[in-house]
Amino acid sequence: MSVLFEPRKMGRLKIPNRLVRSATAERMARPDGTCGPQMEKLYSDLAQGGVGLIIVGHACVREDGRNRLSMTGIYNDDHIPGLMKVVEAIHKYGAKAVSQINHAGRQTTPAVIGKTPMAPSAVTNKATGLTPREMTLAEIEDMINAFGHAAHRAKAAGFDGVQIHSAHGYLISEFNSPYTNTRQDEWGGTAEKRMRFITEVYKEVRRQVGDSYPVLVKLNADDCLEGGITVEEVSEIAVRLERLGIDAIEISGGMAESKVGTIRAGIDSREKEAYFLPYAKRLKKAVSVPLLLVGGIRSPEAAEEILDRGWADFISLCRPLIREPNLPSEWKNGRTEKAACISCGKCSKYPDRFINCEVIHPGHPEGSF
Repeated sequence: MSVLFEPRKMGRLKIPNRLVRSATAERMARPDGTCGPQMEKLYSDLAQGGVGLIIVGHACVREDGRNRLSMTGIYNDDHIPGLMKVVEAIHKYGAKAVSQINHAGRQTTPAVIGKTPMAPSAVTNKATGLTPREMTLAEIEDMINAFGHAAHRAKAAGFDGVQIHSAHGYLISEFNSPYTNTRQDEWGGTAEKRMRFITEVYKEVRRQVGDSYPVLVKLNADDCLEGGITVEEVSEIAVRLERLGIDAIEISGGMAESKVGTIRAGIDSREKEAYFLPYAKRLKKAVSVPLLLVGGIRSPEAAEEILDRGWADFISLCRPLIREPNLPSEWKNGRTEKAACISCGKCSKYPDRFINCEVIHPGHPEGSF
């Protein structure tokens, strides 16, 4: 049997295989943040397609943390019933479910949240042209608590674990990065102080969910722009979180302002696959907890090599599963061809549509659901 389909643990959570659906914004929530039948269908199809772990993405921990009006909420208890149905749809086919919790920080707009976005520092977002306001000390403490409460709701909804989103230029990664955190107080000014926020968020999440509940983190290993976080600083964060008890780390990179970053086009050869692999290799030397690697992995051969060589412990997929939710089952049943995804990036081009492969369902406002 291929190493891709061997079971593996993250903390106490046993995953049936080594393939993970990386958290992807569904853009399917109602205006109040609740999720409906479209999300149930999306995740039912993914679970039925054979992926071992589904990270449901991303849910905002506060209403002012939405990056778009269709972002899923986890900021009050009214969101729990809909999330429970999503979890049930995933569990029905044997997959495990993790909730990714997030706050957009400076990567939102007044049109979405009705006010000026907040961030560690008032650094203009070049992608939107907007300057956020700097968070007060009291707001920072409130935000830490909001992440903890969100994790508690995820557990109440039946998720098998929770993932703290500390990547892609959203709030927590903004605190980590010298590009977006220019504070000169206990929350910034040095790498040690910049990583304090994620440390405190993790501690509060752990306090809310208990010692045995799986807690993962998604980390930017590179902001992919000048003045951003370095892999050395990320390694320090990873080591610190491992000491505190983190169960797994997913490696990613980039942000809205990056010219080259999170979603890359033109992955048409084996050499272009796994574009964050060099960072995983670095972090693998620093920590022993399981590493999840995302970013341009398209062929079973590349995925198997990464696992066989011990460069990562799980393979995270996003865009390939938008086009082919049944890809894991097909690989398991002997398919050797790479994913049909052509890496065009159009699935994320239309923020007001459901997540959708625009190649096979062009212009469909509700995707393939």
